[in-house]
Amino acid sequence: MTLKAILFDFNGVIINDESIHKQLIEELLIGENLRLAPSDYDSFCWGRGDYACLKDLLANKGRVVSEEYISKLINQKSTQYCQIINNLESLPLYESVIGFLRQMPEKCLIVGLVSGAPLEEVQLILDRANLSSIFSIIVSAEDKCAGKPSPESYQRALQKLQEKHPDLCLGASNCLVVEDTFPGIKAGQNAQMQVVGITHTYPFHLLHRKADWCADYLGELDLDRISQVMANN
Repeated sequence: MTLKAILFDFNGVIINDESIHKQLIEELLIGENLRLAPSDYDSFCWGRGDYACLKDLLANKGRVVSEEYISKLINQKSTQYCQIINNLESLPLYESVIGFLRQMPEKCLIVGLVSGAPLEEVQLILDRANLSSIFSIIVSAEDKCAGKPSPESYQRALQKLQEKHPDLCLGASNCLVVEDTFPGIKAGQNAQMQVVGITHTYPFHLLHRKADWCADYLGELDLDRISQVMANN
């Protein structure tokens, strides 16, 4: 099938901000008189949206809280995140991200972003990096999709692309997903899409066992080669 669209994860693929999120989660727990154990962040938060992370993390600590309370914590964290980003002199974008994304129009590829992050956070980064115009659609926390590895967020992205570009006759087999975590890779594959694993989070030898394609950084991806292989399948 012909490659027509690329769907990017956000945190861990475009921006290297995991340390900021970990710091903010730790501060939220301190505010709840709880402590973030060394393995907690990897177990409950890595590759997951704030809602799933906080709900499971608090439950693990013996806290059962309401949906409204979790939403309050998420809003608090998001406000602090935006303040931190606004105070940074430069964004912690991954190597070759901007150059790679700006190639997409000349390659006639539609670009989407699929994240569990709040839209305000995503839009803040894209606007500051002058990348907003490149993305045709965004799936964010506001879409209320089930967390990865559920395919729902990628299915929602495909639906948005189909609605915006009906002339392209897009299907899942026309889409390439770019992810950095195992739940994200599984989500793309569960949506019947080909997936590239980027080694921003896990080493190559682990990712290539899970993903259809693997690269150390975006600029290393040979989209012409991937497109050719997909066209022959």
